[in-house]
Amino acid sequence: MRRIAFHSALVFSSVLVVSSTFPAPKPKSPSVTYTLDSLDGLEILNLKAELATYRGKRSVHLLQSTAEPPTHPHKDPIAILKDTDFKDGVIEAEIAGAPRQGARPDIRGFVGIAFRSQDHGARFECFYVRFTNGRADDQLRRNHSAQYISFPDFPWERLRKENPGVYETYTDLEPGAWTKIKIVVSGIKAQLYVNGAAQPCLIVNDLKLGESRGSLALWVGDDSEAYFSNLTIK
Repeated sequence: MRRIAFHSALVFSSVLVVSSTFPAPKPKSPSVTYTLDSLDGLEILNLKAELATYRGKRSVHLLQSTAEPPTHPHKDPIAILKDTDFKDGVIEAEIAGAPRQGARPDIRGFVGIAFRSQDHGARFECFYVRFTNGRADDQLRRNHSAQYISFPDFPWERLRKENPGVYETYTDLEPGAWTKIKIVVSGIKAQLYVNGAAQPCLIVNDLKLGESRGSLALWVGDDSEAYFSNLTIK
């Protein structure tokens, strides 16, 4: 396997689950950390990418713009961490985001983490947040703060139409602020935690790709810009 350029805390041979509602882990759970201080090791699709120091943290800065034609048609804007292979476990990261400068008023600042990505981003599961919704003065917008999607067959529009309120929820968010997220995955179930909360804000019991495995990726939605730092897998 080619060496990835991110700084890793520990090379791991398997990924274990850490959650009180999922099967108990073994006593010592290996982990690996990507400090995200380099673009090496990222497969970048339909995004502009650069390194940045944002609010005191070294990070990867990703920008998505619908004003420019996609370089990879039929692919969502993601940056795949090459050589990662994830099935079950815990993903933690720090993210920040907001609508890009000049974006339409309905753009919310869509930023998230994709997992079990297959065939260079052709399919993946994803949790993301809408940064400007968390403290909106409209309750319906607040209810759409955090979202699950499964690309390509289950975008947010389909999930909201067929199962209103099941795959999205409220969570407190501040646009542009560093936000800690944790994703716990086991089989066909996944949970999203935000900013160290003891309980998940969003639970999915039927991941649409089933019991699959694949790469991890940094995800950005329409006309949004995002910062990513300190991604850890346990």
